[in-house]
Amino acid sequence: MDLVIGPLDLAAHVDEALAVQALAFGLGPDEVAVRRQIVQRHMQYQGARALGATSRGRLVGFVYGMPNSRTHWWSTVVEPYLRAGGNDFWLDDSFVITELHVHPGHQNRGIGRRLITTITDTAAEPRSILSAIDTDSPARGLYHSLGYVDLARQVHFPSAPRPYAVMGAPLPLRRR
Repeated sequence: MDLVIGPLDLAAHVDEALAVQALAFGLGPDEVAVRRQIVQRHMQYQGARALGATSRGRLVGFVYGMPNSRTHWWSTVVEPYLRAGGNDFWLDDSFVITELHVHPGHQNRGIGRRLITTITDTAAEPRSILSAIDTDSPARGLYHSLGYVDLARQVHFPSAPRPYAVMGAPLPLRRR
């Protein structure tokens, strides 16, 4: 496959990226509109960066993240769950994977693995955290294979219909 992983100006390519996310995550137009604003805001945070996976000039996957801050909305929601398990220290000095999505027609080809390992390889922080829907899924299987462990389960985000798991891994991520 003709695949290129490289820096992505996510603010400039937000609609392309959200089209991939909508297919991968089953988002409707209203959710995409809300996420567009969220992505634009996130990309203004210090240290935020994104990578894209392109095949034949088309975006087929992307990842973005940033150094975590306890003042970010995500951290304020997950902090009580992490604290309850004695894991709230993971919120400090960590790189958060905010989104990772691969077009369904390109999944199970190692693209997600390449995206997440490439973005975390350049992180200055000693660990990475993320959240994923709290169910057995290929995504959670990928994260576990990279060394992520469950830090909190059954985390409820406002307006999210399903609970999430918060996961963390030391950097660099484990390779196969």
